Amino acid sequence: MLLTDRLHPGILEALAGAGHGARVLLADGHYPASTATGDRARTVHLNLTPGLLDVTTVLDVLLSALPVDSAQVMVPPEGEPEPPAIAEHRTRPAPVPVDTLGRFEFYDAACSPDLAPAIVTADTRTYANLLLTIGVRAEGTLSTR
Repeated sequence: MLLTDRLHPGILEALAGAGHGARVLLADGHYPASTATGDRARTVHLNLTPGLLDVTTVLDVLLSALPVDSAQVMVPPEGEPEPPAIAEHRTRPAPVPVDTLGRFEFYDAACSPDLAPAIVTADTRTYANLLLTIGVRAEGTLSTR
């Protein structure tokens, strides 16, 4: 499923074992990764220091490495303003649809057994969490040796 070799070894291992329909969690530095991820998910910590590596940076690498069917963002409660990270996530994976989930709905989705890696970043923005669903490689994207 991978389209590039520019990945962290732990992420590469988790993605190599994932297939169509598996999910990838990109978590901000506030996300409760020890309690709100699937039992089979591999957690990869990229949070060396606050703000050093954010969800957007990891997303850009992943978008060049795997096909994405859909994406979901965690949104604040109704009536609260939409944080800038969400607006950014809406445009990044275009034309892939980006749906919204409330906080606890997002946690439930991330706890599903089809979560492959949970990638914890040092993103300090609120509501920067993103859940990707892996798609299928397009015809002609696989070269033979």
